[in-house]
Amino acid sequence: MDILTATQLADRIKAKDNLPVILDVREPWELEICKLPGSLDIPMGEITSRLNEIDPESEIVCLCHHGVRSYQVALYLQRQGFDRVANLHGGIHAWAADVDTTCPVY
Repeated sequence: MDILTATQLADRIKAKDNLPVILDVREPWELEICKLPGSLDIPMGEITSRLNEIDPESEIVCLCHHGVRSYQVALYLQRQGFDRVANLHGGIHAWAADVDTTCPVY
């Protein structure tokens, strides 16, 4: 599994080159606080029942609040045969601190 920093992900988004699927595994109430545009939002507890919504051929970058839940989801996806999986180190909190300071922290 790869680990991406918020800055690395932001650079990829800016370049619009080989954009990964950003899988946000936070709860709906967390998404109301701050969310990355275009993310695929599936709470961690629903991943197994909604696995068919995730393309196994795509590059997937998992994110959550601080990177712990998303790391577990990334490991799960790898065990399910997803080959191109990364975790956003520090989660949305790192995104707010390093990339978009208008994103509220919680």
